[in-house]
Amino acid sequence: MATFALTPQAIADGFVTACEAELQAPKPGNVHVFADGHGMTTADFLASAEAAAPFIAAARSTVGARIAGAVEATQARVGQNTNLGIVLLCAPLAQAAATAQSADLRRETERVLGALDVTDAEAAFRAIALARPAGLGDAPQHDVNAPAETTLRAAMQAAADRDRIAWQYANGFNDVFGLGLKTLAEARARGADAARATLAVYAAFLAAFPDSHVARKHGRAAAETLRGEAAVFEMDMKSAAGREAAFELALRFDRALKRRGLNPGTSADLTVAVLFADYLAAILARPRKNG
Repeated sequence: MATFALTPQAIADGFVTACEAELQAPKPGNVHVFADGHGMTTADFLASAEAAAPFIAAARSTVGARIAGAVEATQARVGQNTNLGIVLLCAPLAQAAATAQSADLRRETERVLGALDVTDAEAAFRAIALARPAGLGDAPQHDVNAPAETTLRAAMQAAADRDRIAWQYANGFNDVFGLGLKTLAEARARGADAARATLAVYAAFLAAFPDSHVARKHGRAAAETLRGEAAVFEMDMKSAAGREAAFELALRFDRALKRRGLNPGTSADLTVAVLFADYLAAILARPRKNG
């Protein structure tokens, strides 16, 4: 009989690998190995990944417990909100892999989302309140500083129109399994190395919709302007003659965005989730045998 559930070690390795890989690409406006930014360094994100991984991957856990444990460990380690979005996205993927009943990660993730309950919401609310992200908890309903009154998925559905991470919970992680993994596969098919393929995923998200983090901090108009600029950047990058030229375009755009104080954090978080999902899906596609 085939067994599909992944071990905590495999999930933890996948999480850290995805976080490390995302930092290798010169993602415009975000933190990466080529340039720090917004008061954060690459070292902060690496330390956050290491601190969060055991909780993201914990055996016999829940989505809410994974989120709360990872955020608490991150705060204890680096003292700032470096990975709340990453954790919110990766916890359901980890739960799906840890409890997988098939090799289809997308179907398993939808199963996990459908099973979220009030306890998951309570734990996630605690984590969000601890991380204190700008604007994320400011809502007329499902205030993270108040007791949860509904399931985590229902709370995310209420925020989906203003937050792209919440939108994933409401829509089966469609950006991750759709645009994200499709862009990653296409970049690899064109011969892109890991960093350039990661950059392609980030650019695709940046061009596809206004970044939620930018919208919360600078307004919807600023986020929409950035989306238009990113669409041009994505086209230019695709036609760039080689990796070096593509990275120079990215770093030029990176400097411009950082001068304006713009950090497309949601697009970066989604990029990590795509890399994590790709890692997990590859292992699930090779089921082990019991006995």
